[in-house]
Amino acid sequence: MWNSTRLTDQLSIAYPIVQAGMAGSTTPELVAAISNEGGLGTIGAGYMTTDVLSDEIEAVRKLTDKPFAVNLFVPEDIQYDDSAIQMMQEKLKPYYDKYDLKTANVKIHSEQTFLDKIQLLMDMEVPVVSFTFGIPAQQIINQLKKKGIITIGTASSIEEARMIEQSGLDMVVAQGFEAGGHKGAFTKTRSIGTMALIPQIVDSVSLPVIAAGGIMDARGMLASLMLGASGVQMGTTFLTTHESKAPNVHKEAIIHAQPEDTTVTKIFSGKSARGIENNFINDLETSGTNILPYPLQNDLTTSIRQSAAKNGDTAILHMWCGQAPTLAKKVNAQGLFREIVAHTDQLILDFKMNNI
Repeated sequence: MWNSTRLTDQLSIAYPIVQAGMAGSTTPELVAAISNEGGLGTIGAGYMTTDVLSDEIEAVRKLTDKPFAVNLFVPEDIQYDDSAIQMMQEKLKPYYDKYDLKTANVKIHSEQTFLDKIQLLMDMEVPVVSFTFGIPAQQIINQLKKKGIITIGTASSIEEARMIEQSGLDMVVAQGFEAGGHKGAFTKTRSIGTMALIPQIVDSVSLPVIAAGGIMDARGMLASLMLGASGVQMGTTFLTTHESKAPNVHKEAIIHAQPEDTTVTKIFSGKSARGIENNFINDLETSGTNILPYPLQNDLTTSIRQSAAKNGDTAILHMWCGQAPTLAKKVNAQGLFREIVAHTDQLILDFKMNNI
């Protein structure tokens, strides 16, 4: 029974498949579709206000009565100076001008916003919370556990996985180098490929391990389970579905991309993220201008990226994508999920038949 694992048991779901919390791209329809099929849908709440998040949770609950998760970004100290901000604003000026935008400024980033989201999740009794970019304070973890909320951390190394276990979080996502979008790393560590990372983290912690990074179909899931993972987290797989909020030009770019077309860059947000290489990335990375730390860089590029999305300008748009884009499909999420499950059953049957 490949679909019966520690992950499915603890989350009370039918299949060990988690839809990644892709901030800016999830919709209630996507989250509910995955949860209704027996996986774990995830609201990508990294950039949401508490009001928007509350509305999203209510919308998901109108579409499903199954477990779902909310993904949050853990805040961190920001070190910067005004001159660096001014230099980046000057570098971005041609892009602001291109779309007749005012020069963006950095926002006030208060830890209270994060704390308010935590309180909201407890008040609304969200069943699962996952974290990216770090580990929340011990007090927060304790409060969530008292509420019976299952917690998931994100690690890109053995060291980070051990830290997550020591903190008391319930599960760990082992995110490999192949993953699209932001890297969940919160220590200075070199990236490791998914297939090499999974068994080493499995051997290093007692928590259920969720494999992530380049896993697009039944083959990647079975490989992950064989390496000891209790489940998989899929992002790019569901990013191109009809229910995803990603712009259509982004979905088309993924569908037509090759593995070598992706690169890891900090220029969009200030944190390392894998996406399809374009002129905007090349321009800023070769300019010599210092990239601001997250989320300040994100503050200055958001309006540009939003305008690029509205105009279908792939030369400027951020297009997160993992290293297996040729496996992506533009289909509905429900059908894709069912296809993954059916293909997994067929692969196991074929293996048994060929080894009788």
